[in-house]
Amino acid sequence: MRILHIVPEFEQGGVERYVIELSEIQIAHGHQVFLATAGGKMESQLHPEVRVIHLPVHRKNPITGLYCTFCLARKHKEWDIVHAHSRVPAWICWWTAALTNMPWIMTAHSTYSLNAGLAPLKHAPGVICVSETVRKHLADYLPERTITLTNGIRKPSCSWEGKGFPEHPHFLFVGRLARPKGLDTALKALGGLKDRRWTLDVVGDGPQRAEWETLTAELGLQERVTFHGFCEDVDAWMAKSGCLLFTSFQEGMPLTVLEALAVGIPILASDMEQLLPLASGPLIPQRDVEAWRTNLAKFLDGGAASPLHADRLTTFEDVADQIEAFYREVLAN
Repeated sequence: MRILHIVPEFEQGGVERYVIELSEIQIAHGHQVFLATAGGKMESQLHPEVRVIHLPVHRKNPITGLYCTFCLARKHKEWDIVHAHSRVPAWICWWTAALTNMPWIMTAHSTYSLNAGLAPLKHAPGVICVSETVRKHLADYLPERTITLTNGIRKPSCSWEGKGFPEHPHFLFVGRLARPKGLDTALKALGGLKDRRWTLDVVGDGPQRAEWETLTAELGLQERVTFHGFCEDVDAWMAKSGCLLFTSFQEGMPLTVLEALAVGIPILASDMEQLLPLASGPLIPQRDVEAWRTNLAKFLDGGAASPLHADRLTTFEDVADQIEAFYREVLAN
């Protein structure tokens, strides 16, 4: 099968990691994989056989969208199916399909804003939601052929070294530095625990980095919190840290948590609805600084991490198999 994925940018994030894993498995299964994207630093992590097409598929501009539409329409016979991974790519696929009858699907990776920007979903031959939370949120916009495929666990490059608290008091945050990730909640909570022994490594980049570096300085934490920027080998960071902090309050299905479960590092996690099926006990209230401070203090005193369990997840290979079956269902209809 010849598969084209469309991702707005390839800078940093769960969608990019999802496509990297999926495309690698698809190539291993004998498929030809293409990627249309505006580009970014995570391209280097793609399988070498993925053929990259650079197009401005990230711009929310109708003229640019039409340009991308005509570019794809000219080449649509080169692919058997096109897989959109965000709203702008979905618009481009919808328009291209109107011109060429090109088969396409979309994966809804997040709880997008409910507005006219979701119009293409109703016209998609198929939609995949990465969690039941996303599916319920988008219910009024989804086509009849919609399935839920929760993100799976991939095999990590290394495992947690077992150096935990209090002997190894190093927290880790991994993710795009954007407001929905909630890093400011952790910073404010840790700001009230200066009398304890801990450090925090922040791995990631994004639009809120400067703001959160300023907040770190205002809280007097600049000697304890280090912003490392984007790093490719996230597994290695998880393996050598003591605990992952997951503070997000808006995601589709958090890949960072799934990767951390695979590595084996303890996790303190916010109570996102998507994580509740993986939990055997309470998680930490989202955006609640006092609750986070209380849970961090308990953990520093030797308390337990959030009760999340990897055995409740499927593998990414299984997810890829189900996606391939969905492709074939769409193509057959």
